[in-house]
Amino acid sequence: MNRIYFLVIAFLLFKTVSAQLVEVRYDYSSLGDCIFSANNNAPFPLFLHIDFADLQNTTFDEPLPYVKMLDPGFNSLFTLQRDLNAGVPRFNYHIKTYRSNPVSIVNLDFPYLIPFKPGSKVHAKEVKEIDGFWGTKELKSWMAFGFLAHPGDQVFSARNGIVVEVAGQMKGGDPQFWYNTWNNAITVLQPDGTLICYKNVVSKQVKVAQKIYAGQLLGKIAPYENELKLLIYQNSLGSDDLRFIIPEFCVSENETEILNVEKEYTVLHPNSIRGLEMTKKEKRKILGKSRK
Repeated sequence: MNRIYFLVIAFLLFKTVSAQLVEVRYDYSSLGDCIFSANNNAPFPLFLHIDFADLQNTTFDEPLPYVKMLDPGFNSLFTLQRDLNAGVPRFNYHIKTYRSNPVSIVNLDFPYLIPFKPGSKVHAKEVKEIDGFWGTKELKSWMAFGFLAHPGDQVFSARNGIVVEVAGQMKGGDPQFWYNTWNNAITVLQPDGTLICYKNVVSKQVKVAQKIYAGQLLGKIAPYENELKLLIYQNSLGSDDLRFIIPEFCVSENETEILNVEKEYTVLHPNSIRGLEMTKKEKRKILGKSRK
């Protein structure tokens, strides 16, 4: 199987965030510079794209395209400096928000952990349907990965990230905060700006806005379910396309591969892999405990 992105063209119900979730504002300084900021009203990070047009009496010096991750609450953005030989800056701009980073370059060789208890034996499986992920809309093309499982099997994080949604047996809360329409699913924003969704998982271990680490317990397989589904994806800039990603998993201390549905794997969570996205302090605190 080639490690490629699969582009999806679809009218997505929850691909972007309604305007009220992010408020962009600007103020003029005493020198006539224009200072931009944004307020993210969601309880999770969002990615803001600003596209300027018709700039007068100023220049936009930030790298293009301008995309910035907004933490919940207030965020400083940038300053448009006034041309001292001209009048007040004038401009038009457009904004769009995304749930994942639409411009990040994904390392397709990054090693994911098999998300089950170390030492257990698992089989990968082909995922043949993701009904309901986008509500009533059907995707023309998508890629997902799965594992055979039993109700109550523990599920662990395959990678570091920030929890952005925990959906139980019934979908609750404000629909504008939903990442999909699935029940019993956990969605995590990963450090490279992609999203991973763990389907058929119930959890009392994690909550929205919590930072989690590779190898950390997320929850367990829901009653009456016999598989774990994984979707890893990111938005595309300026379009409705999604890029779906099939990861490589750690299968030994020094080996990774795209899993083969014909093989049985013994789960292992090496500290060398778990610590890839941890700070030195986090390694001492988290991996130090695991060695005891």
